[in-house]
Amino acid sequence: MLNLSRRRFVTTTLAAGAVLALPSLSFAEGGSLADIKKRGKLTVGTEAAYEPFEFVENGKVVGYGHDVLQLMAAKLGVELEQMNLPFQGLLPGLMSRKFDFVATSVGITPERAKRFAFTQPVGVVRSVLMVRVDDASIKQDKDIAGKIIGTQMGSSSQPVAEEFEKRLKEQSGKGYADTKLFQAYPDVSNALANKTVDVALMPSNIAAVQMRKQPGAFRIAGEIGQAKLLAWVANPKDLEIRQFINDTFDELRASNQLLELQKKWFGAAMDTPRSNYLPDGAI
Repeated sequence: MLNLSRRRFVTTTLAAGAVLALPSLSFAEGGSLADIKKRGKLTVGTEAAYEPFEFVENGKVVGYGHDVLQLMAAKLGVELEQMNLPFQGLLPGLMSRKFDFVATSVGITPERAKRFAFTQPVGVVRSVLMVRVDDASIKQDKDIAGKIIGTQMGSSSQPVAEEFEKRLKEQSGKGYADTKLFQAYPDVSNALANKTVDVALMPSNIAAVQMRKQPGAFRIAGEIGQAKLLAWVANPKDLEIRQFINDTFDELRASNQLLELQKKWFGAAMDTPRSNYLPDGAI
């Protein structure tokens, strides 16, 4: 059973006033596929700060989501405009139709699912155990008993590490040798590389980035805790647009284009559910 808790590790506010903080935007106008084709432009709201899903490189928004959006725009025969905006303003902006939908990694929660039309999951984030590739002493999760673990302070990974240590102690009477907390995940990777820690606990997408940037240095030894589902969001009045997104994901999956993009950005296939992913009472 997948955990549907939020992806974000920071508090988000959906106050109506947040939308006022957005830059001056032209309204997308209308909420149908016919409206989008008439405008000749697919306009989406994104917070490009979650590599490799969506991030800025050389001044442009890139990433897994951007590549999928380009295919969607081509399918509609329109241009893509991907607006990089603060996360706090995305959902209020969606309700004001400042863009056609939100294309950023939003965690599916019961509260949000009653107010917004979530698409099928675009990603899943797991808490993985990353170790040095030449360290043969850690082959599975239970092998981290007696080891020094490192993770980001105040992140969602920290309570996962604490909970797993309780399980280790219950099962074997032995926890970690030490837990070291760092300011940011790249600091954790550096500590792993210089042997300050034996294992780094981090979200799977962050681990994929670190392994891509330092090929041959690290490997994944296992995962702990529950996975978190991420999705895009449509206006609840624009269910035709949500259906278009879901149908396009199905088509890209059937043609293996989605798999190729997942390998490109994450280094491996990403298994996301196509049904039973929304909480009770969801739109």
